[in-house]
Amino acid sequence: MATLLKGMALAGLLSAVAACSTESEVTVTFYGFPDNDPPSADIAYDCGRGYTAGGTGTYSDPLTFASASGEFEQCEIIYLPYLRKYLRYEDECAQCTTVYESGKLHIDIWTGANSDGGDTQIDCEDDLTPDSQSIVLNPASSYTVNSAALFSNGQCYTSNTYSGAEASTYCTSSGSGTSSGSNPSATSSPSCSWSGHCAGATCSTDDDCSDDLTCQSGKCA
Repeated sequence: MATLLKGMALAGLLSAVAACSTESEVTVTFYGFPDNDPPSADIAYDCGRGYTAGGTGTYSDPLTFASASGEFEQCEIIYLPYLRKYLRYEDECAQCTTVYESGKLHIDIWTGANSDGGDTQIDCEDDLTPDSQSIVLNPASSYTVNSAALFSNGQCYTSNTYSGAEASTYCTSSGSGTSSGSNPSATSSPSCSWSGHCAGATCSTDDDCSDDLTCQSGKCA
């Protein structure tokens, strides 16, 4: 019976992993109270917190992001390895719409402060903005999360970003932006019990890696 249950659990895990996919070359920007339109913490959709931007980035409390209408399902949750945060589509973004019409994906992420940080907050948003990134669609709920703020009390926390993070290690299947065939590490370590943290996954410490895997040169091995 134990063997059967273990097999069923592994089958469920593999099914959950296969359900997710990745998109690469996604434009990532940031916005906040001072450059929202109008300046406020107001958002377009109520996804369980009212019409107010927020979130810490955990799966149960995703950070607000804005995008073009039709680019994501309303209240859809994605995962961004660059921040190690879950994000939820809760707002509209005019610039994102322009980019989307040209065939590119663009997400605009709330910086997490529900008061006017003025030019300091806007400068922080510029400092946080990376080159194009990859995202995970239909993510599992167990990925590593950094729930710390990006901007708070006039302070910008660019240290809470992870340059070079790749979404391809989180899924066994992929979207149009990434091919799982080019990333064998995404399906390696079949005994791994923590999806997204198996051999080849991006890591900072041994705690980011599943089972007996350790963090070696930024990868679980």
